[in-house]
Amino acid sequence: MKRERNAKIIATLGPSSSDGKTIRQLFEAGVDVFRLNFSHGTHDDHLRRLTEIRKLEKESGRPIGVLLDLQGPKLRLGTFEGGSAELRSGERFRLELNSLSGDATRAPLPHPEIFEAIEAGSELLLDDGKIRLRVERKGSDFADTVVVVGGRISDRKGVNVPAVMLPISALTHKDREDLAFGLENGIDWVALSFVQRAEDIDEAREIIGDRAWIMAKLEKPLAIDHLDEIVDRCDGIMVARGDLGVELPAEQIPELQRRIVRACRAAGKVVVVATQMLESMTNSPVPTRAETSDVAGAIYEGADAVMLSAESASGKYPLEAVSMMNRIVERVERDPEYRSGIDASHTRAQSTAADAICCALREVVQLIGPAVTVTYTSSGFTSVRAARERVATAIIAMTPSLAVARRLALVWGVHSIAFRNARDVDDMIALASEAARSSGFAKPGESIVIAAGLPFGESGTTNLLHIAKVGP
Repeated sequence: MKRERNAKIIATLGPSSSDGKTIRQLFEAGVDVFRLNFSHGTHDDHLRRLTEIRKLEKESGRPIGVLLDLQGPKLRLGTFEGGSAELRSGERFRLELNSLSGDATRAPLPHPEIFEAIEAGSELLLDDGKIRLRVERKGSDFADTVVVVGGRISDRKGVNVPAVMLPISALTHKDREDLAFGLENGIDWVALSFVQRAEDIDEAREIIGDRAWIMAKLEKPLAIDHLDEIVDRCDGIMVARGDLGVELPAEQIPELQRRIVRACRAAGKVVVVATQMLESMTNSPVPTRAETSDVAGAIYEGADAVMLSAESASGKYPLEAVSMMNRIVERVERDPEYRSGIDASHTRAQSTAADAICCALREVVQLIGPAVTVTYTSSGFTSVRAARERVATAIIAMTPSLAVARRLALVWGVHSIAFRNARDVDDMIALASEAARSSGFAKPGESIVIAAGLPFGESGTTNLLHIAKVGP
């Protein structure tokens, strides 16, 4: 199935979109990658959805990516007498490392790592930032605070600790079980929650190895302080704007989104813009004008993909949300100003063979206007590196690995195809010509540009650029 756009769409599956018919409809409407959110649902629930995706993939003949989104650590208060309490601004409030039910003066906080990390002056945010506390005094098992912003608080609401590096792993016991389940069942991408520093990526990589690509979710402000190192260690980044917006002023989020997208584009890493993109479509068949502008803004910035969460997982109009997002992306990419902006923000090449080939590829495409670009890749490296150039044609990624083809489904401009290995250069050219023609990207007699690495089968060896004519 040929898409008429370069940026990709991720849709989260959930109660509104778990049956095979709906998954097929979402795919046909424009979904390239399906997200399985392990903050909700059982392993059986996710396995049923994954089975339907793989069935659809086989029937459609198009590789479909699956993103496993790990829950990550969840820091929560304990319970309150009567289920809730009213905190008033200016009053004292104590947090204690115990399980005794709380009231308007105190609450249990069963997380010793928080007491270890905070100090006088630290802020704690309760219930997605609706209530703010400032620490005045602390010990190993308590924190005396003053209520800066009050309100009603109820059982097990979330706790955020901005500007403090918490001494906890990004992978909980639940995450490790979910990860083992996902890897056993062949997921393609792993979204790692609660990333604070680059070492969190290393910890996940030791478990995952080369069985999936890793996407770091940037939802903690401290991660921004280590942005370049995190981008360098992972395969992709998710701009988790909802979580970032809890710990940061809302007016900072657009600036950070642009900064993260630019850092990923410069490094040639996949970048996904997520959270509340078409939020009103959870309950409405049409989005707000501000939401359509938000989606369009991410595409103008050059993001690889945009993501739907509740809109497709639990909303009333999952199909309409995907269709709307697809139309917005297609409309933006037809705008001449879009191409101008992409070209103006192009990243300078580095002095490597791969950069030299892909930089030349971009120039060749601009000069001769081929029907399509074809990359031949074993690891996905050549295709990802070509996508970094944001070439002015679609990119057909030919790979002998179905797993790599599925991962590349998330990369800007890439239409991945699982093909047999080429025997030699002549065979590679013939296969590329066949793929371009059979996929509907090129007609007989039209030019295609091919990038590959020799010898075949070795990753990271992009060193060949070839112009060919599509045969009859």
